[in-house]
Amino acid sequence: MQIILLEKVINLGNLGDVVKVKDGYARNFLIPKRMAKRATPAAMAEFEVRRIELEKIAADKLAAAQGVADKMAGLKVSVARKAGMDGRLFGSVGNTDIADAIKAAGFDVDKSSIRLPDGPLKAIGEFPLDVALHTDVLASITVAVVAE
Repeated sequence: MQIILLEKVINLGNLGDVVKVKDGYARNFLIPKRMAKRATPAAMAEFEVRRIELEKIAADKLAAAQGVADKMAGLKVSVARKAGMDGRLFGSVGNTDIADAIKAAGFDVDKSSIRLPDGPLKAIGEFPLDVALHTDVLASITVAVVAE
C-alpha cells in the first residue's frame, strides 16, 4: 500500500515521503496513529496544502523533546528491589519500573520510550540507559538498582 508519512517514522522515512508498506502495517498501526495517510491524489493535494503547518508542528515537537532532554541529561533515579546476598535480584527491573521512577522525578515519559539494550535489569548496580523522547532525541540517564 502506498502511504504519505505525516511525521518521521524510524526506519521508514520523513515527513512527506511517499512509501510502500505492507497493508496490515498501514491499516493497523500507521493510519490509526495518524502517522500516515493513503497516497490518493486527493490526499496528496491536501498534504501539499498542509505541508507548512505539519512541518511547523514537527519542529515544535522536536524542540520540546530537545528541551526535556536537556533538563533530563544526567538524571539519576533509583529503584529498590529485594535482592539476594550475591547481588542478584528476586525478579527484575523493567521499563515500567524505570518509567515510574522517572515520573516520580518529575518527567513524563512512556514506558515504551525506555531503551533496555540487554533486557530487564537483574542485578544491583548503576546502569546507563537511553530514553527516546523523539525519533531524533535521546536522553541519557542512570538507573541505580538498590537492595531493599
